[in-house]
Amino acid sequence: MIQSMTGFGKVTAELPTKKVTVEIKALNSKQLDLSTRIPSIYKEKEMQIRSRLLQTLERGKVDFAIYIEYIGKEASSQINQEAVMSYFAQLKELSDKLGISAPSSWDELQLVLRMPDVIKTDPVEVDEDEWNVVKQAIDEAIQHLCDFRIQEGAMLQKLFTQKVSNIAALLNDVEPYEKERIEKIKGRILDNLEKLAVDYDKNRFEQEMIYYIEKLDVNEEKNRLDNHLKYFLETMETGHGQGKKLGFIAQEMGREINTLGSKSNHADMQKIVVRMKDELEQIKEQVLNVL
Repeated sequence: MIQSMTGFGKVTAELPTKKVTVEIKALNSKQLDLSTRIPSIYKEKEMQIRSRLLQTLERGKVDFAIYIEYIGKEASSQINQEAVMSYFAQLKELSDKLGISAPSSWDELQLVLRMPDVIKTDPVEVDEDEWNVVKQAIDEAIQHLCDFRIQEGAMLQKLFTQKVSNIAALLNDVEPYEKERIEKIKGRILDNLEKLAVDYDKNRFEQEMIYYIEKLDVNEEKNRLDNHLKYFLETMETGHGQGKKLGFIAQEMGREINTLGSKSNHADMQKIVVRMKDELEQIKEQVLNVL
């Protein structure tokens, strides 16, 4: 069963003085492109977190974040009064130079409170019990993302199976036109020769005709395309981590369909080839999301 690279996982853990929310988002990417946003309190655990993500997620553009909401009276954030006073003094000096009113309202105070280093956080060591709770939240968020990937993968597999089945059906529709187009090509060449009213060696003509018709034969392309379709379905059943391989198979399918179109020399066959290309294009578009 294939899996999608797209996924989302979110878990909130409650501690005595804070709520810790772990959030993971994943999109498609050729490699594992990992971006982390970790509060300073858990920075020392960053390598451990990244290692866990690298081992589990394999591929995709992954955004990982931990958010902390402090609750109760034991929140460690405090206002840096010296920084606030310094900012006010600088703003007053600047207002005098510019000839505008100095900060004097709560709105201006709120502006100052958003400036750098106004809110300071006392360094706090993470005890083992707290880290175990956070680590469990991380593992649960990863599992939620993996479950999401499995669900998306099942939908993709259903889509691919339908598209491959459609191409196989269109491939069968080619057969009735094969003999017809050969007769038409042969008849068109004979008509042109009669119009020219010239003598020609009929034996040589037959030899050249056989050579020409062999060049238009599409049996090899049909057989190879049929094999690629079966191989695509078999590969999907071998498990996840087959995204790149499925992409390569889809490319080979495209080559055979293109060759079939260039050799068809028949309007109805070319219409079938166009429909095959449309089905294959939808496969190629979605196979980029496969893990």
